[in-house]
Amino acid sequence: DVEPAAFLALLKFLYSDEVQIGPETVMTTLYTAKKYAVPALEAHCVEFLKKHLRADNAFMLLTQARLFDEPQLASLCLESIDKNTADAIAAEGFTDIDLDTLVAVLERDTLGIREVRLFNAVVRWSEAECQRQQLQVTPENKRKVLGKALSLIRFPLMTIEEFAAGPAQSGILVDREVVSLFLHFTVNPKPRVEFIDRPRCCLRGKECSINRFQQVESRWGYSGTSDRIRFSVNKRIFVVGFGLYGSIHGPTDYQVNIQIIHTDSNTVLGQNDTGFSCDGSASTFRVMFKEPVEVLPNVNYTACATLKGPDSHYGTKGLRKVTHESPTTGAKTCFTFCYAAGNNNGTSVEDGQIPEVIFYT
Repeated sequence: DVEPAAFLALLKFLYSDEVQIGPETVMTTLYTAKKYAVPALEAHCVEFLKKHLRADNAFMLLTQARLFDEPQLASLCLESIDKNTADAIAAEGFTDIDLDTLVAVLERDTLGIREVRLFNAVVRWSEAECQRQQLQVTPENKRKVLGKALSLIRFPLMTIEEFAAGPAQSGILVDREVVSLFLHFTVNPKPRVEFIDRPRCCLRGKECSINRFQQVESRWGYSGTSDRIRFSVNKRIFVVGFGLYGSIHGPTDYQVNIQIIHTDSNTVLGQNDTGFSCDGSASTFRVMFKEPVEVLPNVNYTACATLKGPDSHYGTKGLRKVTHESPTTGAKTCFTFCYAAGNNNGTSVEDGQIPEVIFYT
């Protein structure tokens, strides 16, 4: 079961330490080196593959790395797919992968692509898989071949327009799922859906957060005006959400629109219309963006939250400068807050809403 060219490469290596590997023979040589337990030649093959790893062959190499049990090569392929997700899923090799490899990729929190584009690629894969299994290409069969991969698509991360134009009409989701997702997009508080709503950050590392207040007081009212605070940071970060204060009257639901605005150009860089439930305590409640918002060093941004709901807690004894120190690396991220002029519902550096910024470095 060994290709002659690969066997010749093995013999040459054993007798003369000569490494003869090319793009056409590398896989068969790797197989042969593993079969005859020649780890040095195996290492040369893996090195060759690493050197030639690109976005457009990452899926093909990932399949082989998993088949040949090469975890180091597999993790390099996955990193390449994270960094260049759009190019990798556009490559021909993507529709040839097996279901387990597809699942391994869809489970990742670090893919850098909009969810609707990922869904379209997965549909392409399901059509190819139907043909491999000699099934008719129907919505029911696409759902059948996708199996558990379907539940790993994060439909809640799409906009309602993206969902309505694509997945809702694809026939791959059953009516119950379509209805529950439309309700998730349009009503507050949000009903539970069976799909993951955690953002796929193209980020590694741990989630961090800072709180700009030292004390919590009660009674902050809302009349349709946005609470706003300006901030800048000393290094590039990705903001994924805010912590907001909730009701002083026990468990309540709020509707909220959150935004990050580039102050100088007044451009909205990220926003989300959503809601949150609070329990009446003085703690903060997480409200997340659909996608991470890139924040560059020493640039002014405005954090903005427009709440609809009863009077809430608010923060006092605010800090102008807040530093987050990484417990592992000791790296410091310094936030500087300043007053956002104009309508800001009374929020300032000293007191108000938007106590927390949740981010990745």
